[in-house]
Amino acid sequence: MMLLVIWGSTYFLVNKERMSIERQAELSVGEITDTYEARVVRALREIDTTLKLVRFTANSSNHSSVLSVLNEQRLLPPALLFTISIVDSQGMVVETTDPGLLGQRLTPPAQAMLDDDYLAVGEKDANQITFTRPLRPEQESAQGGGSGWVIIAIDANYFVSSYEVRSLGQQGMLALVGADGIVRVRRSGDVIHSGELMDIGAWKSSTLDAVSAPFMTHWQGVERYTLVRELYDFPLSIVVGLSAQEQLAAAHQLARNYWQRAGWTSGLLLIILAILGRLSWQLQWARRRVMEERVSHAQQVEHLAFHDTLTDLPNRAFLSHLITQAVKLGGRHSESFALLFLDLDRFKLINDTLGHDAGDHLLQEAASRLTTSVRESDVVARLGGDEFVILLSKVSRRDQIEPIAQKILSAIREPFMLAGQECHVSVSIGVSLYPFDGLDEQTLMKSADMAMYQAKLLGKNTVQFYTDELSAEMDVRLTLESGLHRALVSHEFRLFFQSKHDVEVGSTLGMEALLRWQHPTLGLLEPAQFMPLAEESGLAMPIAQWVLENACRQNMLWQQEGFPALTMAVKISARQFYDNSFVESIKEALATTGMDPWLLELEMTESMLLQDVQRTASIFAEIKKLGVKIVIDDFGTGYSSLSDLNALPVDTLKVSSSLVKRLSGTRRDQQLSSSVIELGKRLGMQVFAKGVASHEQSHFIGSHSSLPFHGFYSNRPLSAEESCQREK
Repeated sequence: MMLLVIWGSTYFLVNKERMSIERQAELSVGEITDTYEARVVRALREIDTTLKLVRFTANSSNHSSVLSVLNEQRLLPPALLFTISIVDSQGMVVETTDPGLLGQRLTPPAQAMLDDDYLAVGEKDANQITFTRPLRPEQESAQGGGSGWVIIAIDANYFVSSYEVRSLGQQGMLALVGADGIVRVRRSGDVIHSGELMDIGAWKSSTLDAVSAPFMTHWQGVERYTLVRELYDFPLSIVVGLSAQEQLAAAHQLARNYWQRAGWTSGLLLIILAILGRLSWQLQWARRRVMEERVSHAQQVEHLAFHDTLTDLPNRAFLSHLITQAVKLGGRHSESFALLFLDLDRFKLINDTLGHDAGDHLLQEAASRLTTSVRESDVVARLGGDEFVILLSKVSRRDQIEPIAQKILSAIREPFMLAGQECHVSVSIGVSLYPFDGLDEQTLMKSADMAMYQAKLLGKNTVQFYTDELSAEMDVRLTLESGLHRALVSHEFRLFFQSKHDVEVGSTLGMEALLRWQHPTLGLLEPAQFMPLAEESGLAMPIAQWVLENACRQNMLWQQEGFPALTMAVKISARQFYDNSFVESIKEALATTGMDPWLLELEMTESMLLQDVQRTASIFAEIKKLGVKIVIDDFGTGYSSLSDLNALPVDTLKVSSSLVKRLSGTRRDQQLSSSVIELGKRLGMQVFAKGVASHEQSHFIGSHSSLPFHGFYSNRPLSAEESCQREK
């Protein structure tokens, strides 16, 4: 039984190795054919273009000067390889790039070919191939005769010069065959032949697919893997063949090695049966692994062409193909499908703060969660960056899509472990439906992208379906983008002010400047409606500088009118804060307006401290040297370290409005908010409450915390004139 297993396994491995090498030979034939076809077609098109150029010039000028004129203009190919001649209707060479041919008589091609303006391919001799087109083909049919022809003679070796012994061997074949079956040129090894008869018609009729599938031929005593390819628009075919003997030489040698080893193993079986069995198993496993690696390599090459290298999801090219196929099937079978356009929220922040490795890990984990959140029949693809697209098949209503979208939102909301930290990311989803929102790939993708952008505008972490109203909203967006460039020059920006109150005294402590845009057609707009566009268009910094200077200027105007010196709070964005000219812009605003630095309060969110703690501390130190106060907004909702916060020169902590809302909630909510407020006080900083909107919240602050506050309960944001009248 052991001997039977040994010899049977050897036979199996030999056959398997042979089949693998045969398959590799067939693939090699296909690859060589594609390359050879491209090269030959390119050469033939250049030849045919030259023929037509010469014919056109000859038809519109004197024959005796055509080639000279074209050669002076460098419109002819090099004479080293190409010989171009103009022959009259009697076959006499009247002009040529080879002076030795001038005055010779050449045999014209068949009259039928000339009458039909046919590209004739022939042989001048055993070493040259000729390409001919008639002169004045439009007159020949009317007058029954020709006025000559243009002929290009090329060294036949030019069409087989790409023969490489390394890939084709000594018995391989590159051949150029005419429609009549005559070989114009053939090369095997270093030998070049021509004039042979090759019955490629019989070969093609003997196989199901002679164009793309290699087949075995036995021609002139050599068995070859052969592929025939007719050239479009040319009366020629190319033939590529690899010698079966040369291709299978390695397989034969490997087979001999297998049989020898099997013999040795059989001879030693009775003595060291256990050891021999172990070695045989190892040998079989090694050979199998080699075969699997070869197959795996081919599969990997194909896979990489259509999949994203980072997430292993289908890429943009593969997705485009799948959507196109879905559109065709949907139109044929009246089936609907949906496209979900997804964009990760806060991805850029994580990528910039934790590094690209953490960003890549986030994308990989997100791709895995998306794949497990949809059905097996659905497709998840990555477009690039943090954008994904999901193709949901056989869905036609929103109620079928919403559960899947909600499942995706829940999956992405689960925390990610990145660089040893727990990070929270959400996703915004836009949905388009075929055929309701588009009838082609581009329209469907655009609709889904537009819906995703709407989801971003609505606070992210949500799903939005495409509607006709979104197109109108995009028009508004374009209006805002174009209007932003003139808003500063046209003085369309306005500052509104909201006062801060002391609960115990009941007096006004200061003002907070709030930016508004008085758009000429859209009315009064809040920053959330136009500042994201300003960030994208590069106008955020000029607008922020305008806010800073005008807030200080208004403060000084109030003082000149007799009002007490009040602090002026200005919100600072992360982009403005980390700009290299930020501190200088503060100095410039104070110097221009003359306001005391201690009256200026710069508000920035707690989350900004996470981006670069060391750089933040350095900028804070420069600000404090100016005497300006620093306020941390939304305290209690960020993820900043208390040790970092305590080390920074912060003057005031502004409690988040979400914690203020809890003051009018349950006892547990009140305890939570009170704890955060008490924590801020223990850090040795002034604590301020924002967003007080009810009597209960105001009463709680007055009776428990005695915090200064502002909000709609005390007053709404007012213009400078309204604020002045209110204070009076």
